[in-house]
Amino acid sequence: MDKGLDHGNCGRAMGVTRRVRDQKDEASSDEEDKVAAAADGSYGVDTNWYLDNGATNHLTGELEKVTLREKYHGKDKIHTPSGAEGRTPQPRPATAHRPARCPPAGRAPGRVPPNAIYAGAPKGVPLQHTMFRDTPAPFHCQSCGDAAVTSVRHCYLNSNDGHGTLREACRAKEPLWVVFEVSGDIHLHTYLRVSSHKTIDGRGQRVRLTGKGLQLKDCHHVIVCNLQFEAGRGHDVDGIQIKPGSTNIWIDRCSLADYDDGLIDITRQSTDITVSRCHFARHDKTMLIGADPKHVDDRCIRVTIHHCFFDGTRQRHPRLRFGKVHLYNNYTRDWGIYAVCAGVEAQIVSQCNIYEGGHKKTVFKYMPEKAADREETAAGWIRSEGDAFLHGALPCLVDGPGAECVFRPEEYYDRWTMEAASPALKEVIQLCAGWQPVPRPPDC
Repeated sequence: MDKGLDHGNCGRAMGVTRRVRDQKDEASSDEEDKVAAAADGSYGVDTNWYLDNGATNHLTGELEKVTLREKYHGKDKIHTPSGAEGRTPQPRPATAHRPARCPPAGRAPGRVPPNAIYAGAPKGVPLQHTMFRDTPAPFHCQSCGDAAVTSVRHCYLNSNDGHGTLREACRAKEPLWVVFEVSGDIHLHTYLRVSSHKTIDGRGQRVRLTGKGLQLKDCHHVIVCNLQFEAGRGHDVDGIQIKPGSTNIWIDRCSLADYDDGLIDITRQSTDITVSRCHFARHDKTMLIGADPKHVDDRCIRVTIHHCFFDGTRQRHPRLRFGKVHLYNNYTRDWGIYAVCAGVEAQIVSQCNIYEGGHKKTVFKYMPEKAADREETAAGWIRSEGDAFLHGALPCLVDGPGAECVFRPEEYYDRWTMEAASPALKEVIQLCAGWQPVPRPPDC
């Protein structure tokens, strides 16, 4: 049985008190930082930015073509990627998962094909006990050319620094799967810098980071899963700060609330990033992608956000400048200003999301800005497909020729698992987004 991340046993007490701070909608400033050299030696990782590509029955060899089934207005609509012949997956509960097949024991995996859902395991850990899921990123920071150099690091102290702490593990140069032996708060005095090829896996414990947050600077192939972030204090302090030039990042099943700046900020040419199944609450400026109209190199940014719960957060779900963002199967409710904002040259595809209005009703907002290398002032574009707008929520979409130029997700990856925006989807997201009391695989 797959012992990876699981939707099951994910009940969580709801009714978290929501509070938001009255602040103006301002863009976060992003200072230049000296970047550190990243570790190299990534194995079999495709640079495909949409890191959630659905389930596959094969680890190596040719991928099986799969059609996607969605429900629009009571009718099934079948999509076959790139016009290829395919099969329709059998209906199954939203919380059910099918583990991928693994190579026979003792046989090393061959070349990982593009878009394969592959999670490299530390030496001695069976592949089926790693992060195979049917909606994860198809990479793992431990996917290295030599599996012998990969190891599990156990954190047994909740101190800010020192031997046996998370900070010590994250500064190590070698690829590591970081797990926790104790629950509790880790109060960070400064940002915790994460180096390349790290998995920070909070399963099996309840670990909460306070004071500061994680900083992913010029790093690659990092997974952060099943952690809590709360009460970050100080100027420019985010829960998770991703900059500059970081790539292949997956943030999964984290709970984030109450930081002085953002909860997740993705800036300065950071790309190929997935944020999935996270819970955001008690916050103002939730997620900023692209920090400044002067940062024209942010046109390379590509981010996927899916199955996240934006629970009464005030704005930026996300706010995007430049770049491309694919939003699907998220639940956003009771925002304070707007739900999603398109700044300069933004391209946003919103598919099968649930937007439930509260005091404020405007879902999509356009923010005209002037790029540093352009003469005109303009906002970006948003395309909405299959979204549900509840309790008076108003899309406020802007029509025009530019809307047809918004990217098509299928041009970048050939499949992903998407459901219709429905009451069942809303319930699953409420229960299963954010930190979950799931066990750690026994082999690590």
